[in-house]
Amino acid sequence: MITIQTAIAAPPERCFDLSRDLDLHVRSMAGTGERAIGGRTSGLLDKGEEVTWQGRHFGLLLRHTSRMTCFERPRHFRDSMTRGRFAKFEHDHYFDEIQSGTLMRDVVDFESPFGLVGRLVDRLFLRGYLERLLTARALAIKGEAERS
Repeated sequence: MITIQTAIAAPPERCFDLSRDLDLHVRSMAGTGERAIGGRTSGLLDKGEEVTWQGRHFGLLLRHTSRMTCFERPRHFRDSMTRGRFAKFEHDHYFDEIQSGTLMRDVVDFESPFGLVGRLVDRLFLRGYLERLLTARALAIKGEAERS
């Protein structure tokens, strides 16, 4: 499990909506060439909706489909993998109001396939890679949210 916490000087409602903004996601992941190719492909993802992402990770062109399975605006939403390379991938987004704005927490519970070999890959490579992606994305949300 990975947890990334980011303090943002903006209200939870703004942070919540920016976190489900597919267009901002594409801009924040420009380094991977990630883009939405199926399901909802732009705008704000809502409960029950799916999006299929395609991007280049580890030199491979990969696809990942997730559905928003939990939606409690402006405090929490979850996107859960429905198709992709992971055995399990759930991303919870939490938005707690604090004195200076919002504490945004990304909590990702993931497992690679292939049992012991997959757990080894997770520990040696994948965890760090995902932490860097999540941190970059959180900083992009923070930058957009704090922009006047």
